[in-house]
Amino acid sequence: MATIGCFDGVHRGHQLLLGKVIDETLKRGLIPMVITFDRQPRELFDPSFRPQLLSTTAEKSEQLKALGIAKVVILPFTRELAALSAQQFMHDVLKEKLDVEVLVTGYDNRFGHNREEGFNDYVRYGREIGLEVLRGDEERFEGSDIPVSSSAIRQLLSDGDVSKAAEGLSRNYSLTGSIVKGEHIGHELGFPTANLDLGDSNKLIPASGAYAVWAVTGGRKMPAMMNIGTRPTFDGHHQTLEVHILDNEVGDIYGETMTVEFVERLRAERKFETREALMAQLEDDRRRTMEMIND
Repeated sequence: MATIGCFDGVHRGHQLLLGKVIDETLKRGLIPMVITFDRQPRELFDPSFRPQLLSTTAEKSEQLKALGIAKVVILPFTRELAALSAQQFMHDVLKEKLDVEVLVTGYDNRFGHNREEGFNDYVRYGREIGLEVLRGDEERFEGSDIPVSSSAIRQLLSDGDVSKAAEGLSRNYSLTGSIVKGEHIGHELGFPTANLDLGDSNKLIPASGAYAVWAVTGGRKMPAMMNIGTRPTFDGHHQTLEVHILDNEVGDIYGETMTVEFVERLRAERKFETREALMAQLEDDRRRTMEMIND
């Protein structure tokens, strides 16, 4: 028994669908399976496109399995696959290759070349090949008519609304990278920072600004504050991801891997007229971070 989609972020809308898959497998004695892809379709046709992902392939697989999905199939998204109609995909891939007996689609999910067909077409094609097709329900943000979707969560993160994004994800949004040395400006201000290098990750970076976060490294989860931006007070021009761990006794962590979990945006990035004004703001950021983390 399977469902199919990109499942970027494995958000609450996905979780509702996956719950239906698992419930149905328990009733029917089948194995719950998710079929997804190794890239977003646009990447195949536009090599310059860099997706703004909510989860890497590895993170997505881990999240799916944590929810009870026994088998995750990651299909290479090739031109040959993209050329298949929905009917061909259902017959050649789902039925013949993966032996799917029941397919549960998202409430608005479309697949196949040009995504021209819809749920009623899938049901009809399924009957022809002995593949039952069911549809999941829509999940919305609490107190809203807005469906929980990957695109809606991307927009929230792009706006800096990490707490609302966490509601849609049912967990804090996170970034993982290597800790590298910076220009030591934070140390001179009394707020030493670890600079995060995401490498070749295509994960979305939230809007510039200061954030209350959790920093996870070396088996420890510590309250921290993070600045995303270009450091305009010091005439910076390139984006940096700087994390100040509130426990200054953390020790030497350069070269280690760190995961940052976003809790709340403290403020937008801005240029301060003096170093003293910036230091006073950082002290206030530290105070507010502790209040938010301990709330």
